[in-house]
Amino acid sequence: LLSKKDDKGHLIKRKFGPSMLTGFKLLAKLKGLRGTAFDIFGRTAERQTERRWIGQYRTGMQATVAKLNAANHGAAVELARIPESIKGFGHVKEHNERAAHKLWEKALQAV
Repeated sequence: LLSKKDDKGHLIKRKFGPSMLTGFKLLAKLKGLRGTAFDIFGRTAERQTERRWIGQYRTGMQATVAKLNAANHGAAVELARIPESIKGFGHVKEHNERAAHKLWEKALQAV
């Protein structure tokens, strides 16, 4: 939320001192606000993309399970594992998400 971006759109890391631990303790106490209207981090593009992925995953897997058989079992397992490749933060996660989305579309057709 606070980081600046470089000319490629990548977030620039910032350094914080030990006083930041106080901020983390406060955030830990506000954990109950996650997923509510007061969750400011839930409004970021990254979190919105994560929620979209969850919906796509559930829909895709429900359709896959409905037509699951011995012939497409391996392809269904591969499809189910694709979101595991979405790792990292910021631009690294965006890159992995784009690659996973391409794999997802291709694997969904194969099942």
